[in-house]
This record gives sequence, C-alpha cells and structure tokens, in this order.
Amino acid sequence: MSLKTYLESIQGKTIGVIGIGVSNTPLIELLLDAGFAVTACDKRERSQFDEALLTDLEGKGCRLVLGADYLDHLDQDIIFRTPGLHPKYLEKAKARGSQITSEMEVFFEVCPCPIIGVTGSDGKTTTTTIIAQLLTAAGRNVYLGGNIGHPLLAEADTMSADGVAVLELSSFQLMTMERSPQIAVLTNLAPNHLDVHTDMAEYVAAKERIFQFQSPMDKLVCNGDNAITRELAQKAASKVFYFTRKEDPSLGAFLWEKAIWMRNDAGVRMVLPLSDIRLPGIHNVENYMAAIAAVDGLVEDEAIRIFARNFGGVEHRIEFVRELHGVRWFNDAIASSPSRTAACLHSFDQKIILLAGGKDKGVSYKDLGPLINDHVKYLILCGATAKVIRESVEQAENYQGLPIAEVSDWAEAVRHAAAVANEGDVVVMSPASTSFDRFPNFMEKGKYFKEQVNHLA
Repeated sequence: MSLKTYLESIQGKTIGVIGIGVSNTPLIELLLDAGFAVTACDKRERSQFDEALLTDLEGKGCRLVLGADYLDHLDQDIIFRTPGLHPKYLEKAKARGSQITSEMEVFFEVCPCPIIGVTGSDGKTTTTTIIAQLLTAAGRNVYLGGNIGHPLLAEADTMSADGVAVLELSSFQLMTMERSPQIAVLTNLAPNHLDVHTDMAEYVAAKERIFQFQSPMDKLVCNGDNAITRELAQKAASKVFYFTRKEDPSLGAFLWEKAIWMRNDAGVRMVLPLSDIRLPGIHNVENYMAAIAAVDGLVEDEAIRIFARNFGGVEHRIEFVRELHGVRWFNDAIASSPSRTAACLHSFDQKIILLAGGKDKGVSYKDLGPLINDHVKYLILCGATAKVIRESVEQAENYQGLPIAEVSDWAEAVRHAAAVANEGDVVVMSPASTSFDRFPNFMEKGKYFKEQVNHLA
C-alpha cells in the first residue's frame, strides 16, 4: 500500500494526534494538507511552545487541545499515539471505537522498500548510523529515521523501491507494532525505561516485536553474549545471525585474532581488523559486529574497512569535545542509564574524572558503584540521582575513599572538573540518568556541557 492509497482509505475519518513534537509535527501537517479534520493534543501548555508553530497549525485548520487534560476528550476515529505515551492511557478511547495507531506503524504499512530496524538498550543509534552509512557508501538510496530523530512517513511516496529504510526503533515505538522489518537487529537488553514500562517483562516484550512478525525469509541479528537476547532469539521464525565476542557462531560475526570475522552460508572470512576502528571502546566493536552481520551481502568488505578508519562517532556518544592544558574532554550525554555509563567506563584505558547524575528512571545503580570505583579517579555528581549514585559507590565492597563532589549545576560541575584535572587526565560527562530534571532531552544536556567546556579559558 502506498501513502496515497492509505490516505484515500481513511478519507472522511476524524483524526487525533497525541504529541506535537519532532515525530508527529510532520504527520499533523501531512494530514492537514490531505484535508483531514485533525485534533492535536499535548500535555504542555501553550506558553511552552513556539507560538509560530501553533499559529501555523491553527491556520491550516488544526484544533489544539493543550494542558493537563489533553487526554480527556479523545473521540476521534483514528488516534495517532506519540511514542512516549503508554497505550494504557488510550484504553478508554479504544473501547469507544477509536483505532489506535502511530506514525511508525503506518510507515511500516506504506514503506515501498525493505526496512532494516535496530533496537536494544544500548548502541542503537551508533549501530543504526553505521548501517546507514555503510549502505550509502555501497551506493544504495538510504532513508534514515525513526527514534534517531527523523520521521519518514510524510516522505514515503518519494522513496524508491530499490532503496533501504534504516530505522532506530525504541521500545515505545515497538510496543504496539504488528509488523517487523525484513532485517532486525537486537543489540542487547538490560533494565531501562522502567519509569514508563510497567515492568521489565513489558519492556522485553516490546523489544521482541522487532522480530515477532518476521518470516523465514527475513533476518534477525542478535547479541549472542547477552542472556536475554539470546533466549529471545530462540523464538524467531526468521534466520538468526549472532554477533559475539566470546564464541564462534554457526552464523554471524565474531572476534578472532584482533579482527571481526563473518560466518555465513558461503563460509567464513575476515572483514575488519580492530585496528581500523577509530571509535573507542569494546562496545563499539560490538556495534560494528552487529552492523557487519546486518549488511552482509549488501556492502563490500573493503568499503567497511575504509568507513571504519574514518568514522569518528555520533554526537553525544563518547564524543570528543576538546583538549585543554593536556586534559581531554568527552561528551557522553546519551548515557541515560547505568549500563550506558558502564560501557563508557570500559572505553578508556585509564581512570577518568566522571561527571554523572540527572533524573531517576527507576533502575538500580547497585552494579555501577563498583565499576566507578575501578575506573574513576574523581567523581562529580549533580542532579536528582547524585545521592543514589554516591551510595552505590560508597557501599560497594571495593570502595577505598574515591573523592566525590556534589555540585548544584552542570556549569559548576565543569568548573570543578577543570580545577581538579591535571595534564593527561580524561574528563567525561556520562550521566547514568535521564536529563529530564533540568533539560528537555539528552541532546540539550550534551550541547550545554560542550558549551561550558568550550568556554573554559
């Protein structure tokens, strides 16, 4: 079904769109341009928006419902859910006869080309970016979107059938999906987003949907070293390729003699020497293994090697900011969970000065404390989770008096780090928490951190 055909099939229906944000604003405009009666709902008050955006939408005929009671009057024929809203809040509307869907669900219906989808607790964005750029280097038309920040539905009718859509998919996007991509990548699974999901079981079930509807002709690329993903893969109807640092899989990517090797039906071959990978950290080796397994047969090995030698990483993901007085500063604002910060700590071959803290999202910090003691020389904490992170460090069996400072804001955190750092030190902001206590998202937190670092004299 094309996008045009889909829009024709729902003509005459009233439409509700929940969330006037990055993913849904193009959707609202698409529906308005197609002549639909659209009601856009958002929990934010009008004063929290760019007034020009709201005026433009109203000028096109959009009805706005803003503020705390934004979900109280949902009676439209079709309701598009924003990814971050749990479906349980729409049960009453569904019971009244409303069809609940989302921008991503409709995109899967109308996308004219194959889809590669990437999900997991960590590594989604980097793996998605590597896959997309490798396919671009191979000469394919690539449409990059999803949770990575660019909605694609409005562009579906301009896509070519011989292209590839590469999507980063969050658990929130997946939890109501009833279609799966032709190539699915599951990077890993660990407790995450438990402030939104009912429990870990619901979170895992959402991730499982990335391959739940695949056929035997499709491919699942799965982390063979993660107990949860390995168990999930046994349910797959598709062909499973593992990536693993510890084993030699029957199909998939693995490490041997300081290189990434690939085993498929045609045999085994060396694809990428680890010395060619510019990104720091073993977790980025895993990201490359996942990407190599996903694009096997679509991208030449030499193109992979050339790319790896030049790819410096994705913004806010252990991103090098600057070197000042012999001190190197890194921005890892994406690390909104303890497991992300743990991966960051393992990325450096020396003890670092760590800046951490933010909003709690219901996960345990117990395992992070010992890692901080092993990998950090000075800890600077800020935000709502400062106390719980400190407790995890001081209550760990390997605690030996690690210096810890608690500061009032991130500007002070940067100044304090600069004051205690010596030539040769590495300073990393890796929060292990969400940014929502003081910032609208991790990108803004990362940008603010970089501004403060670049303002240092």
